[in-house]
Amino acid sequence: MELYAQALSYAIPLFLVLIVLEQWIAQQKGLEVNRGMDVISSLSSGMTNTLKNLMGLSVVLISYGWLVDHVALTQVTPSWWVYALAFLGMDFVGYWSHRFDHKINVFWNRHIVHHSSEEFNLSCALRQSISAVVGIYFFLYVPMALIGIPQEVVAIVAPLHLFAQFWYHTRVIDKMGVLEYILVTPSHHRVHHAINPRYLDKNLSQVFIFWDKLFGTFQEELPEDPPVYGVIKPVSTWNPIWINYMHAWALAKDAWRAHSWWDKVRLWWMPTGWRPSDVAEKYPWIFTEDPKNQIKYETALSRPEKVWAWTQLVIHFGLVFHLLIAFAQFEYTQVISYGIFLMVSIMGYTVFMDKSRWAPYAEALKFGLGLVLLWGYPTWFGLDLVIPHASSAIMAYLLLSLALAIYFRRKD
Repeated sequence: MELYAQALSYAIPLFLVLIVLEQWIAQQKGLEVNRGMDVISSLSSGMTNTLKNLMGLSVVLISYGWLVDHVALTQVTPSWWVYALAFLGMDFVGYWSHRFDHKINVFWNRHIVHHSSEEFNLSCALRQSISAVVGIYFFLYVPMALIGIPQEVVAIVAPLHLFAQFWYHTRVIDKMGVLEYILVTPSHHRVHHAINPRYLDKNLSQVFIFWDKLFGTFQEELPEDPPVYGVIKPVSTWNPIWINYMHAWALAKDAWRAHSWWDKVRLWWMPTGWRPSDVAEKYPWIFTEDPKNQIKYETALSRPEKVWAWTQLVIHFGLVFHLLIAFAQFEYTQVISYGIFLMVSIMGYTVFMDKSRWAPYAEALKFGLGLVLLWGYPTWFGLDLVIPHASSAIMAYLLLSLALAIYFRRKD
C-alpha cells in the first residue's frame, strides 16, 4: 500500500496537468467539454476512491497469490515476454469484469459512478468506485495463474494497466487511423460512455479493442449519431458517495416491495435494469427516453457558492495529498481517522453543491468529527511540522465551512 500511495503522489499531479491541458485544447477547438460542478464531482469521486484504497476497505475472496501457488502448472521467470503476457492477461480480465459490471443488476452498482457524468472528459476518468469492496472476479485470473505468471509481475502490471485507461476519456482527440484497429481509442470509449440506444454496453475493452470484436460487443462511433453521455436513469446529484450506492438502494427497495419471493431473490442477478413487473408498474423509474433531448443535471449556485465549492476542492486535494505523502509514517488508526474525516467532508461540500437541505447537517457532522481529531491529533496528523499553524488553519476552516453552509442554506 505504501507503493500505491507513492505512485499516486506522482500520478495525481500529472492527471491534473492533463485535465488543464485538455481544457486548453478544447477551448482552441471551440468545444465545451467541462462544466465546473461536474468537474468538482468527478475529482471528488477520485479522492473518495483513493481514500477507500488507502484505508484498505477491500476484501479479496481469493487472492492472485493464493491462486498461483495452488493451481500453477509451471513456473516462469520474470522477463519482458512474461510482463507482456501479464498485461494481455490483465486486459482479458478487465474486459470480462467490465462486462459483468454492465450486465448484472447488482454488479452495476460497482460501476455506475464511472458512467454518472453527463460529460466526457479526462476528469470523469477519475470517477472510480468506493462500493466495490469485495474482489469477486478472482476466477478470471485462473488462466494467468495456470501459466504461472508470478504475483510480483501482476503487482507491477496492474497499476500500469489501470493508468493506461486514463488518456482516452476525452473529446478533443478524433479517430486515430490504424490505432483504431488495435487499441481502445477516445472514439471507441466515447461510444462506451454514451446512452444512445445503439451504443449501450458496447466497447467494453480496456486497452486492446480486439476483445470487443472477438466477443461481439464492438460498435464504431458514427457521425450521424453523436454520443450523449451519462446513464439512462440519471443520478441527479453531485455527491459521489451517494452515487456509489444509489443503484443498490433502488434494488433493495424493489426487493422489499416485490410481492413474489422469487422476484425478491432474482432481481439482484437479472440483467441490469430488470425489475419485478408489479413494482415497476407501481413505482416507475424516470429514464432519459430520447438522448438527443437530454436535460443535464445542474444546480442554481450563485458565484460565491461556486467559488466556495472550488475552494473546498482545493483544500481537500491538499489534505488528501498530505495523507498520500505521509502515509508511510502513519499508524493504521490514523489513516482510518483521517480517511473517514475526508470522506465525510467531501460528502459535506458535494451535498452543499446539490443545494440540499441536509448540507448544514453534513457540515455539522464534519465539524464535530474535526474537533475530535484536533483533540486527538493536535498537530493535525503532523501537518504542523510541515506547515506552521496548520492545525489552527484547519480549525478556522471547520468554523468557516459550517458557517457558510448555514448562511447559504438560510439565504435560499
